Amino acid sequence: MKRLLLLSLLLAATAAGAAESELHAAIARDYQAKLAPLFEHLHRHPELSFLEVNTARRMAQELRAAGFEVTEGVGGTGVVALLKNGTGPLVMLRADMDGLPVEEKSGLPYASTVVQKDTAGRLSPVAHACGHDVHMTSLVGTAHQMAARRGQWSGTLMLIAQPAEERTGGALAMRKDQIWSRFGQPDYALALHVSSEAEEGKIDVSEAPYSGVDTLEITIHGVGTHGASPHLGKDPIVLGAQIVLALQTIITRDLAPREPGLITVGSFHGGSKSNIIGDKAVLELTVRTESPEARELVLKAITRVTLNTARAAGVAETMLPEIKATDAPAPPIVNDVALSNRLKKVWAAQLGPGIFSTRYKRGGMGAEDYPALVNAPTIPSVYFRIGGTAEAAFAAADKGGPAIAANHSPLFRIEPDLTIRTGVETSVLALLDLLKK
Repeated sequence: MKRLLLLSLLLAATAAGAAESELHAAIARDYQAKLAPLFEHLHRHPELSFLEVNTARRMAQELRAAGFEVTEGVGGTGVVALLKNGTGPLVMLRADMDGLPVEEKSGLPYASTVVQKDTAGRLSPVAHACGHDVHMTSLVGTAHQMAARRGQWSGTLMLIAQPAEERTGGALAMRKDQIWSRFGQPDYALALHVSSEAEEGKIDVSEAPYSGVDTLEITIHGVGTHGASPHLGKDPIVLGAQIVLALQTIITRDLAPREPGLITVGSFHGGSKSNIIGDKAVLELTVRTESPEARELVLKAITRVTLNTARAAGVAETMLPEIKATDAPAPPIVNDVALSNRLKKVWAAQLGPGIFSTRYKRGGMGAEDYPALVNAPTIPSVYFRIGGTAEAAFAAADKGGPAIAANHSPLFRIEPDLTIRTGVETSVLALLDLLKK
């Protein structure tokens, strides 16, 4: 009896290994034939938030060709694709589409040279400096494999190509367009993000992968005058510089030392000429927190510090700085613990425990608008990272060579082959488990 049991277990393990090997090989073939050209096309042709018209059209075309029922124009340029395959749960996998207003300096032969006006009419270079081209290509690759494996699963697969993640408004726009009432509310949800801080072919699954974010704009009013007569005006650039430095004390002196928080002034615009003191300066801020209490404290403190710094400089009450939110806020991402543990077991069993990154250590406070899709009502969800940097590049950096460029850097680059194939394979394995018969 024990021998029979051992034999059955061995046969089951052999069959599972063969199935995994077949999937691995199928993804490799698909990458060479279709996914590599698609990735390079998407990388060469990025589009800014809420302007992903051509990108959305291409994604809809790819997903229709894979056999999905596709609806375009959801929440602006969003795409929803459904593959119904009998009774079972509805599972959603999401990828984001927008590029960044960054001039690419990666040196890649297929680097972007696109220049585009944003929704405010400002002309800017555009690049996929956050890896959304990887996410979209992985989504299409996943569509190919799931369509080819209808006999292995049952239920409905929903694939979403979301606009404007970088503006933290695209997910909310799709919710406002009644995505769940139109297409069905998922029982489970998944999303992935490439990271240059993790090695290619590896993934990272953490309990709270992303922080919450608020995006603010501070308009500082001054009194213009000649640069040689500053006493006759009120310099908004000097006041802006004082506010930038004063804001940093909120994190170091108002927020508890063990409570994560961040205020970054990423843009400072003012003036037109060296000998002219203008009458306005504008600061653009990203604010990161990880609890409702910290968020409330930091946002109130930003208002207090900004207004009172202006008052200390002698600015009249009628000319105090104006503070406004420019993008939709997003809360932190918190993975469903039970679902996360379930999928980690699947990935470890199918791909080996070595699938998990040993290099990635969460040090920054990246944020995402994905919670707008999976919060209120709460949908059990897992958001995971895939590595995108070759181990050789890490080894060179460790020895004093070129540093690894982070997401959003003009120098950002990833190794697409193994990265995309890993994104597809981990997505397919997770979906096959969640949709298993």
